[in-house]
Amino acid sequence: MSSLTPMMIAVAPNGARTQKTDHQALPITPAELAETAVQCRDAGACMIHLHVRDAQGGHSLDVGAYRLATTAVRDAVGQEMIIQVTTEAVGIYNVDQQIQTVKQLKPEAVSLAIRELCADSGDEVKGANFFSWLQRERISPQYILYSLEDVLRFNSLRQRGIIPGDRVSVLYVLGRYSDTGTSSPEELMPMFQATDAGVVWSVCGFGAAEGACMLLAADLGGHARVGFENNMQLANGKLALDNSALVAQLASGIGGLQRRIASGSEARVFLGL
Repeated sequence: MSSLTPMMIAVAPNGARTQKTDHQALPITPAELAETAVQCRDAGACMIHLHVRDAQGGHSLDVGAYRLATTAVRDAVGQEMIIQVTTEAVGIYNVDQQIQTVKQLKPEAVSLAIRELCADSGDEVKGANFFSWLQRERISPQYILYSLEDVLRFNSLRQRGIIPGDRVSVLYVLGRYSDTGTSSPEELMPMFQATDAGVVWSVCGFGAAEGACMLLAADLGGHARVGFENNMQLANGKLALDNSALVAQLASGIGGLQRRIASGSEARVFLGL
């Protein structure tokens, strides 16, 4: 096996807000998500981050819709990809609804925004109970952090035992609240420098600079999430043909940084699955 360090590449193919009017290759149905998963697996992704939609195309945390989507994806890619679902609120769902979705679904992996599920001290007991339940059920959480302030709060929650585990996974979201709505690699450094030991960290970004942000993450030893949820542009500014083009762009660029793409089995080891 190559001596290069494995890098996990996740794909977020649709998100909560984008529509086919934004890009005709945006996958929404279970069959479309399954086809996208195969394409992105072949391009180098070891994880797919799923959103599902209601009948009108709006964001949903419906357990039945999630089961249909995850079954379709699992049938298509087997165990070669981790399937991660979102709990994103999008101004629709409260904390109890987010938690109940996960408890009913019992997914392999789930993303959790700290500022939604544990926004202040009043949420900490409920959050601690939920995070401990995830650990007991061997469901892999990825904690979503949007700013340096989120990183510092996450560190505090972890130090106080509210977030359990010696090894935890986080996603640094670059540019979500920037004036331009796009990301820059420089945004990563304060978050990276505040990262405590035992954190498996990944990055996602907005706009054509997504690729540069991912390469910096690769150089610093992190991992990456790309896809139409946040960005549809290649590094040259052109519209990507589909999600797999963004995965392939990153996969082809990391070899010079002494990294190689991680397999699904390697990713499960990283995440304790």
